[in-house]
Amino acid sequence: MSDHVVLHVKGRVLVGPEEVRDELWVVGGRVTYRRPVAGDVRTVEGWALPGLVDAHCHVGLDQHGAVDEATSEKQALTDRDAGTLLIRDAGSAADTRWIDEREDLPRIIRAGRHIARTRRYIRNYAHEIEPGDLVAYVAREARRGDGWVKLVGDWIDREAGDLTACWPRDAVEAAIAEAHRLGARVTAHCFAEDSLRDLVEAGIDCIEHATGLTEDTIPLFAERGVAIVPTLVNIATFPRLADGGESKFPRWSDHMRRLHERRYDTVRSAYDAGIPVYVGTDAGGTLPHGLVAAEVAELMTAGIPAVDALSATTWGARSWLGRPGLEEGAPADLVVYEADPRADVRVLAAPRRVIMRGHVVG
Repeated sequence: MSDHVVLHVKGRVLVGPEEVRDELWVVGGRVTYRRPVAGDVRTVEGWALPGLVDAHCHVGLDQHGAVDEATSEKQALTDRDAGTLLIRDAGSAADTRWIDEREDLPRIIRAGRHIARTRRYIRNYAHEIEPGDLVAYVAREARRGDGWVKLVGDWIDREAGDLTACWPRDAVEAAIAEAHRLGARVTAHCFAEDSLRDLVEAGIDCIEHATGLTEDTIPLFAERGVAIVPTLVNIATFPRLADGGESKFPRWSDHMRRLHERRYDTVRSAYDAGIPVYVGTDAGGTLPHGLVAAEVAELMTAGIPAVDALSATTWGARSWLGRPGLEEGAPADLVVYEADPRADVRVLAAPRRVIMRGHVVG
């Protein structure tokens, strides 16, 4: 669609969970609710939402580490075609800045490269360092990223045979303070229980997965306003991982199964306590891209009401990440569906139209 064509989206426009309009126009790639006086008009009908958000995704990464640009492009296109138009890339070893120049690919908010303890994470993924270097590496990734830094908060300790915290309290306190000084927020991969209190009391902004939340730490998260991104479509793989590690690490395998078994109760308890919960798929490691609709459905299985599960990938998620939705003058990144996604979130799996920067791309 050329820039002089006006796009008219009519039907129901879900500007917010309660704010619904009958139509919007796209002029010069931006949203307006004022009818343009002239132009070649193209009409799209249906239920419109802001482009979906995947707040834990890895473009440029597969199970072996960084991938080439062609593979990264395919990953990003898969997400786009699923309606994901905004990604918080929660750690990638690849340089994906070239994607920013593409008008047809999702916008990416990068957390730089993972920062992990030596030999305590997936090979080829992270900077693997010791606590004395944590502040320097956090500063480096804060400057390279888009306002986020990603730590690996816990991982299997081969000597203990189970998940243990990766960093001493004083190291994470200094590192998080440095990130905040540089204007970046900090998140951390955490499966287990042990690392959570230190990270939250040190000032962390978000926890990925958060399967180790308990009745002792949930109030702390709620009091500090620390968000979680549960990645339930990834947590579904825990039993398979546990089976694979049973012979070598039986304690770890048993722990992973217990975390998996209580996953829905954990997420619902967090939600009930007022902890902000957002949609993330963890695509790009061992999981395929394009799973955002499945993750929304998983949040509902955990007991989160439909509108709040929808907000966790639309209005609420965009506000949390500091990106606009469908307000006047915002970039026209939106998805159009056949039916009201508030009534049935399953429609998210089948976008009728995907619009980026005002262009119909899918």
